[in-house]
Amino acid sequence: MQWIIRSLNLGSARPFRDDGTQSAIAKAPTDQPVTIGLLGLSGDEQADLTVHGGPDKAIHHYPHDHYAVWPDELGDHPLLRGEGAFGENVSTLGLTEDAACIGDRYRLGTALIEISQGRQPCWKLDHRFGHKGLSAAVIRTGRSGWYYRVIEPGSARAGDGLELVARPCPDWTVARVFTLLVGGGHRADPAALRALAAEPLLAENWRNRAVRLQG
Repeated sequence: MQWIIRSLNLGSARPFRDDGTQSAIAKAPTDQPVTIGLLGLSGDEQADLTVHGGPDKAIHHYPHDHYAVWPDELGDHPLLRGEGAFGENVSTLGLTEDAACIGDRYRLGTALIEISQGRQPCWKLDHRFGHKGLSAAVIRTGRSGWYYRVIEPGSARAGDGLELVARPCPDWTVARVFTLLVGGGHRADPAALRALAAEPLLAENWRNRAVRLQG
């Protein structure tokens, strides 16, 4: 299976609100080739490295498919007319959370990447869109996007392919894992939560979250 990279988006840390908080959530597309290293795309930044970036959150993918349905909540928001609205590095059409799985390996241009966890939304989405409750809506709808770790560095550009090359965990879709760990689904499926806590391809911080949720 293969999808086309709609855009590769980069952003720099910059002031985000009046208290001096910085963020690099504002991403813009580039039409140039981008080098992909173990910590993500060359030219891209994360402002708060305690919760963003690092090997397990090197690259953020958000399905552009969701842009067509967010106007139901956000109206004709100008950010939805462009790319990188949700802070994503990679945008595609046709691959969503209910089809992508933890541990999936993809050839992104010449790089090899692997899905590590879903994206847990925070207040910065609300602030970016000027819409209180957007992060809660992401949790409610499961339109979360996901993160990759980089297995083999390489390079890519918009228009290249994103090709699935391995799927070791077909039962652990991003949607299922997000529901269990973020959406409250663990209460109804404690056995799945225990199994998820032992899944080595899930990012360590989400495995730890699965342990904590077991009480």
